[in-house]
Amino acid sequence: MNGRQQHVVIIGGGPGGYESALVAAQLGAQVSVVEQTGLGGAAVLTDCVPSKTLIATSDFMSRFASAGRLGVGFEGTQDDQHAEANAIQINDRILDLAKAQSRDIRAQLERVGVRILAGRGHISGPGKVTAELADGDTEQLNADVILLAVGCTPRVMPSAMPDGERILTWQQIYDLTELPEKLIVVGSGVTGAELAHAFLGLGSDVTLVSSRDRVLPGEDADAATVIEHVFRRRGMNVLGRSRMKSAARDGDEVIVTLEDGREVRGSHVLLAVGSVPLTADIGLENAGVDTSDSGHITVDRVSRTSAQGVYAAGDCTGVLPLASVAAMQGRIAMAHALGDAVAPLNLRGVCANIFTDPEIATVGYSQADVEAGRVQARTVTMPLSTNPRAKMRNITDGFVKIFSHPGGGTVIGGVVVAPQASELIYPLAVAVQNRLTVDQLASTFSVYPSMTGTIAEAARRLHSLEA
Repeated sequence: MNGRQQHVVIIGGGPGGYESALVAAQLGAQVSVVEQTGLGGAAVLTDCVPSKTLIATSDFMSRFASAGRLGVGFEGTQDDQHAEANAIQINDRILDLAKAQSRDIRAQLERVGVRILAGRGHISGPGKVTAELADGDTEQLNADVILLAVGCTPRVMPSAMPDGERILTWQQIYDLTELPEKLIVVGSGVTGAELAHAFLGLGSDVTLVSSRDRVLPGEDADAATVIEHVFRRRGMNVLGRSRMKSAARDGDEVIVTLEDGREVRGSHVLLAVGSVPLTADIGLENAGVDTSDSGHITVDRVSRTSAQGVYAAGDCTGVLPLASVAAMQGRIAMAHALGDAVAPLNLRGVCANIFTDPEIATVGYSQADVEAGRVQARTVTMPLSTNPRAKMRNITDGFVKIFSHPGGGTVIGGVVVAPQASELIYPLAVAVQNRLTVDQLASTFSVYPSMTGTIAEAARRLHSLEA
């Protein structure tokens, strides 16, 4: 970095934006963030934080359903003692938590001197950003470095337009004043599966419409099979190979029409059919920023776009729709732009988690990679049903799967299906990131009894395969 202080302008205050702002400020730059809807972006305000809070509430309620199997019950003589979800209180708490997280991010940015502008930003020319402020004013900003972190918005279809009342996107469910009696969830990817699980646990009658053979078609097949089995066992109606044609209101009901002519009736429908990047009308053409056919901004492994001095991070790049990846892209972008040491983005080290019950956590190479011949691997799968801690907690579903490289035994990937798999994946992530061997993993102490004991046992099994 030269002697003159660099000016960084960031359009978008989600994980890719605010994390990059923190790094840029630490590296001595003058930083401005232009954010239209609130710091934290969709991840904090309408997507990741709210949805995981909703799921946590659902999981808490689910404990009551299984309490009897642990010898725990309610005192009293009433015949109908049960837990009940209050939609208004649940949603108020969810939105309060989201706002609190957004305030914490603002305070963190202000503490390091980042200037925050409430409004909409767009590139007006090379090295220039126009901020259309919420108070009606306009401000011109000169920038040595521009970072775009504008995110995505839920995809909608002309035949199923959301109305915010009974036909809903995942961003609109927190305005509900009552729990959906009969919820139809369209889309069995990560968002659809997570929210179907959440509302099922809260007491809704849930139908999941999946256009594919199974739920979570992009995930480990063994893991997805476990989740679908659990969904069905708990009473969810899963319609496989069923593609939605349209969704329409019929009084206080909704009708989802499938392409084969079948109709599914419910009280509400939740559309989880993908997302589209918010890259239109932000002046990409004014700086020569290339996009893909889907509208995502094209970036390299250090987050550079096709335009000099312009970087991009997060869902608008289409790399991986994860807050952790967005944050890493933003940090890498600022390190590269401002002359700090930088390592290109390594997607093989990315941990991902699906917050169903049980959760699915993954890292590194997958079963699909092995079966497609993209990598050679030895594989061991250990069920959790034999784990003593799992037995104590009445956990019967789930497993640990580890992939290791033949010969040297380097850990190259893993899958955990379990409650709090998002926590249990970490030792496997450390192993993948640092190229540890199964022997090193197996020789590391694990607590007895613990869920992590199954990870150590799987590593020991892989050692025996290597021997």
